[in-house]
Amino acid sequence: MQIGLSLPTSGKFASKQAVEFIASEAERIGCASLWVLERLLRPTAPVDMDGRTGPMSESYACVFEPLETLSYVAARTENIKLGTSVIDAPFHNPVVLARRFATLDQLSCGRVIAGLGQGWLREEFVTTGIPMDTRGDRLEEFVASLRAVWGPDPVSYAGSFYSIPPSEINPKPVQSKGPPIIIAATKPRAIKRAARIGDGLNPLATSLRELEDELRLFRGSVREANRNPNNLQVILRANNTLTEDPLPAPRQLLSGSKDQIIEDLVAVRQLGVDHVFFSFGHSGVPLDKQIHLMESIVNNF
Repeated sequence: MQIGLSLPTSGKFASKQAVEFIASEAERIGCASLWVLERLLRPTAPVDMDGRTGPMSESYACVFEPLETLSYVAARTENIKLGTSVIDAPFHNPVVLARRFATLDQLSCGRVIAGLGQGWLREEFVTTGIPMDTRGDRLEEFVASLRAVWGPDPVSYAGSFYSIPPSEINPKPVQSKGPPIIIAATKPRAIKRAARIGDGLNPLATSLRELEDELRLFRGSVREANRNPNNLQVILRANNTLTEDPLPAPRQLLSGSKDQIIEDLVAVRQLGVDHVFFSFGHSGVPLDKQIHLMESIVNNF
């Protein structure tokens, strides 16, 4: 199982210098991947967050653009994978985003992982003028459009939301089938969609029981779609809290002390998770401490 780390592109540590530090140190200590997120805005009014209403985290007041950041990092690293978790597909044009991913794949010599989501923040849908109730269907067409653009010329696609007239569209990615497309999903309908159209699933680490249920649904849905679960990745995002002393139960999966986190990594590996990456953006863990923890995990796991 591979271990990755999010870049400090939001919150109080977000800066050019911080991105450079984490990127170089993560590659030095043997991390497999670096990750960025997308956020268009932070509403000043309370927002609906999966049934809870409240203020959005202040860490979203400033968020670096994901692909620009990864292009910068690609020039300063050699081998580490570069992933998005996630870019919300409905807010973009698929041809434009496909070309941006392909360009990054060229510049990084084939290191890109394209993590996509369908979006959840109503205010972002208002801002982009996209009806929120079309987001799932749009995501299906968006993925099909990306794969068309990354395929041989002439490219063409005709759908309800996106159309591409027969055209030459370049550059093509270095990766022969294009960057793997992993789909962020936690709800059953979204997980089933990821099983049909994605190259993998990008769930969120909440509890071991929830993760086990999500993976059972995902793999069953993959088989129902006449696909092989062994060909698809599970890349787990851990928005975790790091503590000096062990956290009491119940605690969020992959949160707590170093020993608790390593114990959880063993458990998620047994569930067949291929890749875990840690995001410390909300917890305020100093950058040097992040690297110290990650080095210890990489060396001892």
